Amino acid sequence: MFRISVSVCCRQIGKRFVSTISGDGGLPSNLRLPSNLIELPTAKRPPPTGSELPVLRRCQVQIPPHLSARPTWLESLRSREEDQLGLVDLHPDVFAVPPRVDILHEVEVWQRNYKRISHAKVKTRAEVSGGGRKPWKQKGSGRARHGSIRSPLWRGGGVTHGPRGPTSYYYMLPMKVRVLGLKVALSSKLAQDYLHIVDSLEMPSPDPQYLLELARYRQWGESVLIVDVNEELPENILKATADLKTVTVIPAIGLNVHSMLKYETLVLTLDAVNFLEKNLLWHDTRYSPLYPFKLPYSDFPL
Repeated sequence: MFRISVSVCCRQIGKRFVSTISGDGGLPSNLRLPSNLIELPTAKRPPPTGSELPVLRRCQVQIPPHLSARPTWLESLRSREEDQLGLVDLHPDVFAVPPRVDILHEVEVWQRNYKRISHAKVKTRAEVSGGGRKPWKQKGSGRARHGSIRSPLWRGGGVTHGPRGPTSYYYMLPMKVRVLGLKVALSSKLAQDYLHIVDSLEMPSPDPQYLLELARYRQWGESVLIVDVNEELPENILKATADLKTVTVIPAIGLNVHSMLKYETLVLTLDAVNFLEKNLLWHDTRYSPLYPFKLPYSDFPL
């Protein structure tokens, strides 16, 4: 019996040693990932600096002489291979501002709270039913004196200094801080290579699987936020993203810090880039109040 147990133990040790060398890790077959589901590491796209491809888009707003444009690749959704059509110059005052985590946190907290309304409410001693008469006489009983059984000292009595909802948590951040939050979020996405520029949202197929495979092939991460200026989007992109929870299309006027932090990858069209640069840089050069007594704005970009 001793020899048999020793031989069995040796066999098990040998199997574990072989599995460790082969890379299986000694896991049972039902816990091992099949080979077709294991993603092989792929090389990231090369940096756009030093590329010989033409610059297909220049900054429409003048760049200060002490700064330089930030180049990035122009991609397309028409096929998986069209990921380097050319170069796009981005304005450094929008896509290359210094990182400010405090500004991102301040804008994120404001976005979560400025529409928040708390409906928590408790009753005071005047609103609790009962307690109209004195529970016992003032003197002679030996007990502590009380005037009502609905006092906050009593069980079932009113609540002192409790919430008296509905309570609004509305407040507004200065527009300069909100604009800086958008710039910091855009700059962070570009610095982390999570910002992609496409020429348009034209797709060859409305199949959602095509969009998911495209995002996986280009390493766009687990979630994608697509931004465009046009109100009428192509039919294929609308059908492809209708039932997808990880890919969302929003207009450029609704772009906010919370959405950019929520999604891993941000995809902008060329029209969206022009719209963001024009409107965000307008706040750097405006001298009149944001909300003057007379509308429309005197220096609002047309």
